[in-house]
Amino acid sequence: MKLLNTEIKNKVLKSMISILDEDRNKIVEANTKDRDLFEKGDQALYDRLVVTDKKIDGMIASVKEVMGQEDPVGKLKSDRTLENGLEIKNKTAPFGTIMIIYESRPDVTIEAAVLAFKANNKILLKGGKEAYHSNKILEACWHRALKENGLDTDWIRLLIMDRTETQEFLKNPPEKLDLIVPRGGERLIAFVKEHAQCAVLVSGRGNNFLYVDKNADWKKSLEVILNAKTHKISACNALDKILIDSAIPDYPEKLKELDAFLTKNGVSILLDEQTGAVLKNRSIITDESVWKEEFLAMKCCIGTVDGLEDAIEKINTYSGGHSTTIMTSDKDAAVKFMEQVDSAAVYHNASTRFTDGGAMGVGAELAISTDKLHHRGPLGLEQLVTNKYYVYGDGQVRV
Repeated sequence: MKLLNTEIKNKVLKSMISILDEDRNKIVEANTKDRDLFEKGDQALYDRLVVTDKKIDGMIASVKEVMGQEDPVGKLKSDRTLENGLEIKNKTAPFGTIMIIYESRPDVTIEAAVLAFKANNKILLKGGKEAYHSNKILEACWHRALKENGLDTDWIRLLIMDRTETQEFLKNPPEKLDLIVPRGGERLIAFVKEHAQCAVLVSGRGNNFLYVDKNADWKKSLEVILNAKTHKISACNALDKILIDSAIPDYPEKLKELDAFLTKNGVSILLDEQTGAVLKNRSIITDESVWKEEFLAMKCCIGTVDGLEDAIEKINTYSGGHSTTIMTSDKDAAVKFMEQVDSAAVYHNASTRFTDGGAMGVGAELAISTDKLHHRGPLGLEQLVTNKYYVYGDGQVRV
């Protein structure tokens, strides 16, 4: 990979900011074509597809934010001199070529590319067919910004391939790939893992849990549940499963209040048997696989657990490892829960909707990783580099 200096990278980003602003009408027109062709059966997918003037403002803000961030390449991680005189420095270095595969979300075409480019990586963007026109014009914006600054358009490329072609590309890539990020549902992730020949960083799957402890503030719990469940159902950080402690005071009354509260706000409910014994005439979960399902819809499961340990075990068995919340006024219980729940982000008395690069102060994000190597959580600029050892000697040989 040719290393670009920070100045030229930021010049490209400055050009991109102007181009996005100048071409906003063309971008919205292209997105309108995609929306007109969209079969509106999947509301969550459609919501991700929509590009408005406000969404373009968000794209511009993301580029500005990354332009203002410190260049992550070449940062010294460690520096030591050994007894034999070897000086060993460990510095951050680009991955090389990153491929991201995503469904809908034209804004990913901006956020993923700006992060990869600032971190000196080439990026291959495999967007969904539903966003074809939107992605094509956004790629054209990137290419114009690169050309204006004397750089090859190969730095940022949109791949137009069907499923069969994508499978062949993953199995026999025509160029070296260093990292693939599938950003979408379980089927997409499984498809990429099955066929990819390089490292895959899993992102996008939610199935997030919230546990209401026996010592929870009930009013606060209802407010957090409503936000986490309904604020944006198409987001991977939306809430899907609610666990209520059987020892909570006025347990039956609180279940009935929660049921009425969610129903009033348009959320359909599935129950486990213990909860269903209190809330009559509701759908009972008969297939355990439902507890592993990410809904991306106005739907949730309510289950009853017998204490903190039971909640932790259930969450670690079924959750997607993305985001999990405990509602409690017991700080010791919160610490135990947060330490033992195996999720990328664990919360105490707060909505799962905050698992987002911008909301967490990371800035623009390539994706939310639920993998443990090399990073979990929002993949921001600092996470899009690897490392490299520089060893300086004067004729040393190993004996």
